[in-house]
Amino acid sequence: MKMITFFLVGLTVHVIFFLSIFDIYFTSPLVHGMTPVVTLLTPPASRLVLIVADGLRADSLFTPLPNGSSRAPYLRSIIEEKGTWGVSHTRVPTESRPGHVALIAGFYEDVSAVAKGWKENPVEFDSVFNESRHTWCWGSPDILPMFAKGASGDHVYTHTYPAAEEDFASTDASRLDSWVFTQVKSFFQSAKSNPTLMASLLEDKNVYFLHLLGIDTNGHAHRPMSQEYLNNIGLVDAGVSEMVAIVEDFFSHDGRTSYVFTSDHGMTNWGSHGAGHPSETLTPLLVWGAGVQSPHKVTETQLYNDGYLQDWKLENFRRVDVNQGVLPLLYINNTDQFKADCMYTNAIQILEQFKMKMKQKKETTLSFLFTPYQHLTKSKQLEFIHKARILMQLEKYGEAISLCQSLISHALEGLVYYHTYDRFFLGCSVVLGFVGWISYVILVILKTHASLNMHPDILTQNSSRTLLRLCVCVTVVISVFLLIQRSPITYYVYCLLPVPVWYSVLKESKTLTDLIKAAPALPLWKCLGYFVLVAFGIELLVVSFFHRAVLTVGLAVLSLWPMLSGLFGKAKFRSLNWFLGCLCLAAFPLMPVVGREPNINLVTCAGLLTLFTSACFLWPSHKRTPLHTNDKQQFVIQMLHVAVCAYVPSLTHSSLQQKQGLPPLNQMISWATLASSILVPLMSSTRLFHRLLSIFLSLTATYLLLSTGSEAFFPPVLSWLMFVWINIEQEAMLAEGLSGRQELSTIDFSASIDISKIRQLKLDDIRRSYFFVFFIITAFFGTGNIASINSFDPASVYCFLTVFNPFIMGGLMMWKVIIPFIIVMCTFETIQVTTQLSSRSLFLIVLVISDVMALHFFFLVQDYGSWLDIGTSISHYVIVMSMTIFLMLLSVVTHILTSQRLVLWRNRKMHFP
Repeated sequence: MKMITFFLVGLTVHVIFFLSIFDIYFTSPLVHGMTPVVTLLTPPASRLVLIVADGLRADSLFTPLPNGSSRAPYLRSIIEEKGTWGVSHTRVPTESRPGHVALIAGFYEDVSAVAKGWKENPVEFDSVFNESRHTWCWGSPDILPMFAKGASGDHVYTHTYPAAEEDFASTDASRLDSWVFTQVKSFFQSAKSNPTLMASLLEDKNVYFLHLLGIDTNGHAHRPMSQEYLNNIGLVDAGVSEMVAIVEDFFSHDGRTSYVFTSDHGMTNWGSHGAGHPSETLTPLLVWGAGVQSPHKVTETQLYNDGYLQDWKLENFRRVDVNQGVLPLLYINNTDQFKADCMYTNAIQILEQFKMKMKQKKETTLSFLFTPYQHLTKSKQLEFIHKARILMQLEKYGEAISLCQSLISHALEGLVYYHTYDRFFLGCSVVLGFVGWISYVILVILKTHASLNMHPDILTQNSSRTLLRLCVCVTVVISVFLLIQRSPITYYVYCLLPVPVWYSVLKESKTLTDLIKAAPALPLWKCLGYFVLVAFGIELLVVSFFHRAVLTVGLAVLSLWPMLSGLFGKAKFRSLNWFLGCLCLAAFPLMPVVGREPNINLVTCAGLLTLFTSACFLWPSHKRTPLHTNDKQQFVIQMLHVAVCAYVPSLTHSSLQQKQGLPPLNQMISWATLASSILVPLMSSTRLFHRLLSIFLSLTATYLLLSTGSEAFFPPVLSWLMFVWINIEQEAMLAEGLSGRQELSTIDFSASIDISKIRQLKLDDIRRSYFFVFFIITAFFGTGNIASINSFDPASVYCFLTVFNPFIMGGLMMWKVIIPFIIVMCTFETIQVTTQLSSRSLFLIVLVISDVMALHFFFLVQDYGSWLDIGTSISHYVIVMSMTIFLMLLSVVTHILTSQRLVLWRNRKMHFP
């Protein structure tokens, strides 16, 4: 198979493996087509006012001030005098869109919404707003439109401020909340002179939704412990108090308004959210007004072990915690009959979803293969409903409520059962394809890159035809089976992919036979030792995703490699540099990636270290291979550019601290640096160290602009170790007795490759490939901001923009992560050239190592029971697969980046002494 064909096939296979995890674990949980079920009893409220303070932590609202007073006195009075309170437990991912969907639509959204940027509906869903007569919304343009789009009829009205107002560099982000309260006040004032609007407001089933983003924005910009964040809570409290007074006065205190005050998610101490830390998942919930229980004082100890009641001085007021999307009866103030009827209606609604889900699954599964959910068969459903009706007729409402809660529990479990019905089947298909692909790559390595004596076999052609016919038959059988079951098109991809993969494996089985025949001549103990070391090394990399400190241990072990391999006696200075470089790099996995306060002075110091490191690279290289005048000028300009980029973050953050906004000149420099980061190296000499130095300077300049602290030291330290790695591999080649070693100072990336000098793979090349994968993983975790979804610090992109834009900000942070990848990839490209290997050879071994890691994570997903553990393993699987795909693409980019050159003016001639 040609290189380009193999690359495209490998890329396609890995994209399929990557997408499979989403199709297996992240499909939409929604069910459509049920008959609506409603209660016929009169509701206690005619209207609902829903107030969501985005990013408000429970402890930030409930914790009293040192003097005993509250920073939110009005809401505190609600707890003590008017309503019921508790903590709302959100679910990962603790982001605005899924949090609001859980609050307003009552379900936890699937991850496919990420692709829509949390703004549009990937699937249609019903919500409280959709079932209302009218809904008026005020707030963020990122949240409100998703509940208006797809709503039946034209009864959801949104009022949003411009997206540009969501600026982290704003002088006072609380003005976003002031805007909402002002709009609400104007709305009710205008209704008094607008008969049409007045008539609509006086109808029942109306909802008023206030989305308050100021607290979240201030939390991201200044941290939740800042005065800006805490003052914003006071502003919201005063605004809610005024708004309630306006609403009550408008409706003449008719007692028919219910109020809910809560938050979609919390925030970590370092100003981020998205993961499952308690500061992110615990949000306040206050409910008061029509149909809501008044404060319930308690004297006994409440069954909450988190210690918050004492800290909040609320141990004497009953706390009622809820999960987002679940209606709690303890908040309702009504008759037992009303509660029982509501619970019965809720149970029937969920049961209808269960029945629809079961029907859909039954229709797409052959009858003899279908296994129904045993706890809720058709007879048991009828039994539940019959008992509940009898209990309600006998006015045994407490027992009816308990029975309905049991039915809801079984129905929800059944929904999960049918939602995950095909997981094992799809998982087995993916694993079969995975194992086949890894086996095929290993056989390709043995066939084309190992010194095996291949013996022709006259029976090979006939056996290949038989194998092809067998695979065609298997393909037809699988396709017919999936067609009968009316399976989605993706099922065909996952189930049929193993067929051509295993066909390719079995077709190359002769290679395995030749290996077995050649086994007696191989150094078996050495091979076995390498196998054990690589297996242990892969396991170490897998564990490093769960415990980053393992990378530190690994680097400490790698630092001893020259001593263990005997290279120390032949190259003491380079071995010592390797030892020190590994130990310095080993410090980065131990550094905290979350909870760090920005320290821009460290960025400036990292810029100076970059210049020093560059000088150390350039001086010895210049002595061996003098630079052309134009190259000297380019390096001087690049080094000056690095100095500027090291100073720009300091100027930017100083301006933001003084609330003067992002300076336009700084923003212009930042974007120009980003745009030119790949093009500038293409203008330098293609001599090995000259090109690598130009790449290092160009990428580090961008990296400094995206740094806020100690992580800025990572590229220069990593580049130092990579520089040493290139040199020490030359010594390793001499130790292996390989002839044709070329001096590094004479190597030109753009020179034609002498095919006759390309050698076969050796056992030591496995070690080189493993080093590469290890350094790639270290590069991934060494940049900072990579711990979980909540480790993103918006301050990292303030040199480029301060207005909230998730796609641009995410793209910038992705580029920050890729920069160390490119440094390692360029080093690996250099090592392939200097060790006289084809670019395909070592990368095939890398592919096997990374795929074995991904397969390991896939198995871990199957083993875990809790969703948090599954989510962790899935995220690690996604990271490894993304990394593998990126490496395949970056291998092409790196080759171009190292070997190509742009000529900027005509007739320019380069002279190399």
